[in-house]
Amino acid sequence: MGFFKSLKEGLKKTRDGIMGQIDALFKRFKKVDEELFEELEELLIAADVGMLTSEKICDTLRDKVKSTGTKDPQEVRDLFIETIAEMLEGDMSLKLDTKPSVILVIGVNGVGKTTTIGKLCSSFRKDGKKCVIAAADTFRAAAIDQLEVWAERAKCDIVKHTEGSDPAAVVFDAISAAKARKADILICDTAGRLHNKKHLMDELAKINRVIDREAPDCDREVLLVLDATTGQNAINQARAFKDAAGLTGIILTKLDGTARGGVVLAIKEELGVPVKYIGVGEKIEDLQPFNPKAFAAALFENSDKVDDFEVNFGEEPDDEEDTEEGGEEQ
Repeated sequence: MGFFKSLKEGLKKTRDGIMGQIDALFKRFKKVDEELFEELEELLIAADVGMLTSEKICDTLRDKVKSTGTKDPQEVRDLFIETIAEMLEGDMSLKLDTKPSVILVIGVNGVGKTTTIGKLCSSFRKDGKKCVIAAADTFRAAAIDQLEVWAERAKCDIVKHTEGSDPAAVVFDAISAAKARKADILICDTAGRLHNKKHLMDELAKINRVIDREAPDCDREVLLVLDATTGQNAINQARAFKDAAGLTGIILTKLDGTARGGVVLAIKEELGVPVKYIGVGEKIEDLQPFNPKAFAAALFENSDKVDDFEVNFGEEPDDEEDTEEGGEEQ
């Protein structure tokens, strides 16, 4: 399945929900007036885009309509899609040039952190990168076992201690292993809880001190995994983690299971943190690097623009095992 087709299918619930109503809005109106913008803003807020972001979209759209002299609501629709893509633009690349580079993966329990790590490893392996996983979420029951399942599935080494061990000690040993095995990337799972921001900050600070000492010149990414089905709550989580952890990017999972895909816009606009990957299904290849133009087009099923947005993200999995879901935290 091509990238755009997979993305389009993964966003079906969002497209059939509020975004479908927005599409119908542009078809229903015969002229471009303030009533159209007011209804559009209400629908955007209902789609978990957020009030501030919804206002900005509509203000930008008003300016574009004024500057272009557009009078056809269908042309405004195209300007709307263009505006969404522009707002989502940013540096979505991962800076992983050193050997090893380190990725810290954080997020509350239940967002799909474990499966995301497995899918990232599989993707990197297909790009010829060697990965080591640090099982540094040592407090949640069965977290290490679930991560082992994914490490085996993604054909990556894993460094683990017993449950309840010091997470920073796991990262220390994992850095040593990554160096000894000449790994390209070390991916560190971290504790999935946010009930105490100070405790989280202390724990992440300790892990970062170990990385600073043992791999001082390494490239480092701090990626927050969020569950798209939680809507505005995901933004609140992101805001808290941003303050505590110095995020470099967001991975938004479970977009295929929600009509709240508009939350991508709110995250980017309100937090200023780029969305770097999105999950639009259960298969390993359904974790995709985020492409703003393709995302905006897929929200409205702009199949006429597929050629503009088609991106090759590698070959399909070469074995059946790699397409299976498993070991996700509850």
